[in-house]
Amino acid sequence: MPLPRPLKTLIAVGALSLLAAGHALAEVADVAPELRGTGDLGVVIERATGSVALVDTTARQVLRHVEGFGDLSHASVKFTRDARHAFVFGRDGGLTKLDLLTGEIAGRIIQGGNSIGGAISQDGRFVAVGNYEPGGVKVFDTETLELIIDVPATYEKPDGSMGQAKVVGVVDAPGNVFVFSLFEAGEIWTLDMSQDEPELTPYRNVGSMPYDALITPNGRYYIAGLFGEDGMVLLDLWHPESGVQRILPDYGQGEERLPVYKMPHLEGWAMAGNLAFFPAVGRSEVLVADTTDWSLVGRIPVQGQPIFVMSRPDERQVWVTFAHPDNGRVQVIDTQRLEVIQTLAPGESILHKEFTPRGEHIWISARDSNQVVVYDTRTFEELARLPAESPSGIFFTHRAHQIGR
Repeated sequence: MPLPRPLKTLIAVGALSLLAAGHALAEVADVAPELRGTGDLGVVIERATGSVALVDTTARQVLRHVEGFGDLSHASVKFTRDARHAFVFGRDGGLTKLDLLTGEIAGRIIQGGNSIGGAISQDGRFVAVGNYEPGGVKVFDTETLELIIDVPATYEKPDGSMGQAKVVGVVDAPGNVFVFSLFEAGEIWTLDMSQDEPELTPYRNVGSMPYDALITPNGRYYIAGLFGEDGMVLLDLWHPESGVQRILPDYGQGEERLPVYKMPHLEGWAMAGNLAFFPAVGRSEVLVADTTDWSLVGRIPVQGQPIFVMSRPDERQVWVTFAHPDNGRVQVIDTQRLEVIQTLAPGESILHKEFTPRGEHIWISARDSNQVVVYDTRTFEELARLPAESPSGIFFTHRAHQIGR
């Protein structure tokens, strides 16, 4: 059936318009940034220069160095729910939001005097920051960086006066709950952000000087290490009404301790099946506990005092880094044989490491070598050395979808 002339004209004009638009889009495409996802991106802290290296874990490349993050001498990173942005927690109290796709800072505030880390809520709406100075936790909107709630870590000292405690071990738990420890107070608090009115629950007298903490991958157990006494404390978040229980209370009693060169980081512990691997304080050992009853079932001798004890995603290996003066090497433990199977020497002053999402590679920061070294975790072959300015923490975006990471 022939088309009426006006309609023919309309179609012709429309075709010309679409053609012109196509040419315009082609011109825009020539200058537009490359379309990509964020699943293979990561951030390496460059502590000496207050910058971060934005990296591609598939290509094993540094994409760019981004400056302007302040004091990163002890910094950590959390990723937003969509893995588009990284929040960097700086030692100067800075909270900085990095856009991973543009490589630019999307927002920055100084929210305290000395922050030590934080967490992002399960629904992605809130970012919590734990502070050494002045103490306490502040919670911000992840989109706007607007302050939502300020929770001072106020506690009563033995002499009856009031003090502000340093906050450590801030983690996210299921149900939009934040959990954290108060160092001087010897307390653990939970902050429930699931309702319009946040609810704070303190657990008193948990032990002497909780210095760091972790949450198990399923979000059930929050475990804090104690600097002032032997043992650890555990809060079962499925049954918080049971309060805090002590685990491994007899560990270390009657034994001579070595000088503690650097406190181990419990958030870098490892789980394999029903076993948990964690660093001994002041000893050249990795401890092994049975998570069914949290009893100590083994001690694995290692070359020095362990700092980070991390499990490969398939749980067949545990990789260990160490405090000075043994911090130029990394050791690998077989989780079935419970023994060291490999020792590597990536460079000077090894600090942090991170597995790729499925564990085929591991990235290791060699601070004083100004390099990040990449290994194949099956063959232990060195795959790449990437330039970085005094690198420390390494964080990949798959953490956005893991509890407590």
